[in-house]
Amino acid sequence: MKNVIWIGLLLTALALPSWGQSSFKPTSLTLTYHFAAEPFADEIAAFEAEDKKSQPAPGSVLFIGSSSIRLWSTLAKDLPDLPVVNRGFGGSEISDSVHYSDRIVFPYKPKMIVMYAGGNDINAGKSPDQVLKDYQAFVERVHAELPDTRLVYISINPSVARWSEEDKVLEANRLIRNYVRHTNSKTLKLNYIDSHSKLLSAEGKPKPEILRTDGLHLNTDGYKEWTAILRPRVMRLWKSDSK
Repeated sequence: MKNVIWIGLLLTALALPSWGQSSFKPTSLTLTYHFAAEPFADEIAAFEAEDKKSQPAPGSVLFIGSSSIRLWSTLAKDLPDLPVVNRGFGGSEISDSVHYSDRIVFPYKPKMIVMYAGGNDINAGKSPDQVLKDYQAFVERVHAELPDTRLVYISINPSVARWSEEDKVLEANRLIRNYVRHTNSKTLKLNYIDSHSKLLSAEGKPKPEILRTDGLHLNTDGYKEWTAILRPRVMRLWKSDSK
């Protein structure tokens, strides 16, 4: 009887985990925790799948940033003289473009990058100073890999939905504009386009008639106004770099 009890205790001890050894096998929950998908993983994977079908030629104008770029479905039609590539992903912040630059920036070897981002950053609680730092990080990351690529930043636009954040938006725009002005050179190609002030009403308020029902994103009329602001500047920069 004693032998039976001893054998039972031995088998129980062997069944217990040995915490001092490396034989621990993670559960499915542990695996899920450690290998959870990164933010925007599906969107980035979709871009890469599209590239496998038709890789954009080097020397394009890459539009990148948040949902205002992603929703610009008429981009190629609105800028017919330019080889545009749209890689906007909704909800993204500037730091996300930094993070994914090796997958949705560098492979295209663009001649020019046009970025619209920063509004989601402010809405998420980032300070204007942090928005500037994130954009500087994007500039440094891109120019370390693509030193001849021109970078164009479009100001954060006004909106009804986020009008309470207007002071921070204006400060972020000011900081990036000043950074571009003091840093731009023949070798470090940086530009800033102010669309914010041009999309305000005569009273200095956001215009609901150019926004979707969410009061945030541009509607068809809004994209027409935005195109009218952006196209001349982007075209001049493109032509100057093509000489």
